[in-house]
Amino acid sequence: MASDSDRNAEFVFLLRVHGFYVDLVSTPNAGLDSAPDLNPEPDLGGKLLYAAQLDEDGRALVVASNIAGAASLCATADPAAQKQAVRDGVVDFLVSTLDEALRILKNEIRKRQTVAVCVALPPQALECEMLERGVMPDLLRPSADSAEHDRERRQQETQDGADPTSDTALVVWSVASAPARWLPKLDAIASECLETEAGSARRWIRLAPRYLGRLARATRLLVLDREFAASFIGRVRDRVESGEIATPVQIRVTFEEGNDELHFAPKDSSKAD
Repeated sequence: MASDSDRNAEFVFLLRVHGFYVDLVSTPNAGLDSAPDLNPEPDLGGKLLYAAQLDEDGRALVVASNIAGAASLCATADPAAQKQAVRDGVVDFLVSTLDEALRILKNEIRKRQTVAVCVALPPQALECEMLERGVMPDLLRPSADSAEHDRERRQQETQDGADPTSDTALVVWSVASAPARWLPKLDAIASECLETEAGSARRWIRLAPRYLGRLARATRLLVLDREFAASFIGRVRDRVESGEIATPVQIRVTFEEGNDELHFAPKDSSKAD
């Protein structure tokens, strides 16, 4: 069973990834496909993101890039960080040279496929090679000032739960047991509650579990509006009371003015396992 510190670390990382994802899909490069009525989701397929150093922000940015559909390139000379990134599924390929990275990236970018490549070099060395070779990413890691602003914003979100706007709500959901079984059902309910034009939120709900993997096995979150929060809570309550979801569910909703924490338990909790 995960400890409280493990769950908090999972939540903080998930919130960090979500913040980067929102930033990425809000850029002009994240336009809709040519038939937006058929596919309203933002898609960065065919774009290259350079995430620079594979530190904690770099890891979160690479995962966010995966969810947004881009190919990404990052670097670290730290063997422990390299191994951990592969073990956690943050990167797909660990290579030793820029040439190897470009061979992988060019093929996947051409196919508009998501891929994450890490080069086992210091970022400064990799960047010099990129300049010499004329490698120009479509998307870059935020500058230090911008990253600090984003970090402060995410810390505030972690403490207060949501951006300080009247209609914004941070909705976090988890289950008491068997998350691999029950969380996908809650995710499906969350998708039901989205407006048609909420393409970025729909993509997040659909793809975040795949790319976060073991980094967020027991928690889901979404920053949206009060209407979504109210609809989600009502539908989850109904599904738990009807027995369709047979495990206790916890939902935490944070608004500018405070938090609501709700617990829904089936009549026969022994069915949860």
